Amino acid sequence: MPATPTQGHVVVAPDKFKGTLEGAEVAARIAAGIRRGAPGVEVRELPVADGGEGTLAAALAAGFTRVPAKVAGPTGLPVDAAIAVKGDTAVVELAQSSGLARLPGGRTAPLAAGSYGVGQLIGRAVSLGAKRIVLGLGGSACTDGGAGMVQALGVGLYDAEGTELAPGGAALRRLARIDLGPLADSLTGVEVVVACDVDNPLLGPRGATAVYGPQKGADVEDLLILEEGLTRFADVVGGSTGRDFRDAPGAGAAGGVGYAALALLGATMRPGIELMLELLGFDEAVRGARLVVTGEGCLDAQTLHGKAPAGVAAAATRAGVRVAAVAGRLELAENEWRAAGFVAAYALTALAEQPGDSMTRAAELSEVAGERLAAALLAG
Repeated sequence: MPATPTQGHVVVAPDKFKGTLEGAEVAARIAAGIRRGAPGVEVRELPVADGGEGTLAAALAAGFTRVPAKVAGPTGLPVDAAIAVKGDTAVVELAQSSGLARLPGGRTAPLAAGSYGVGQLIGRAVSLGAKRIVLGLGGSACTDGGAGMVQALGVGLYDAEGTELAPGGAALRRLARIDLGPLADSLTGVEVVVACDVDNPLLGPRGATAVYGPQKGADVEDLLILEEGLTRFADVVGGSTGRDFRDAPGAGAAGGVGYAALALLGATMRPGIELMLELLGFDEAVRGARLVVTGEGCLDAQTLHGKAPAGVAAAATRAGVRVAAVAGRLELAENEWRAAGFVAAYALTALAEQPGDSMTRAAELSEVAGERLAAALLAG
């Protein structure tokens, strides 16, 4: 005899398990385990992202349409990327064109890598009639202040001899003049909203170069060159526009792409997970739910500072719904994850039989975690 559905559904809303599973697969695996552990319970899958890598995939899973685009990668070589479109809203993920994963052979190019492809993706969205562009920053390979992005949108960046600057942050040291060209007209009536989970300024010890440059292959000498380039870029842009955004929270995001978005695209900046939950319709999905399950590759101290699981937990708690977590690794003490709003937390490492299983058997173990939390939290 079939099981009688219990009151209230379950929403499974994890971020990706970086390097192992995409968010949609994590959601599918956890949901499969829940269905085994609590037959008859309705389970809705809603993978999420915080504006970094995985943002496009989350939008597609929520009903957006994929629009392919061949654009410049971080070193200028063409890459196959995409944007996500729904109505007059488009989602552009920086990592699609200018992410570390797009570097040929994985070889970093800290001085020459650029963001030109991001501007091409924005241009593609505008050409399709987008009136609201959500720009997800994260995972960038470049430290060019967003110079490449705005060049792709028609802005001219010239040295003292009137020569257009080459791509990359190092070239910005020679910047003498900026010509905004058709930028303002092309973005008339278009709202750009940046999904960002960092508050770093453009320059200084907490800036784009100092904090994130080493992750992109920059050595000590490179860092000095890039900081000089970004400083020059901010000086010239500020002098041309009369507005100085170098100290704005988030200006240092994605190698300074956040700065160009604020200073030249007129963008507003919002916490990534907050914006993405709104975009994905989380409030509607969680209405009437009895449990929300979220997670990411590692639940740690960084999670508590604006990462996707913390945002999901906060939103679920506001809606009066319990929330549990499934993670590859759990590095928070129980009092820490409970204080963040979780009623339970499951780690794949705790379910693994052998070291390394949490990576190689992540899909299978995610199902096991789903089944166990169903038995513990949904029984009856």
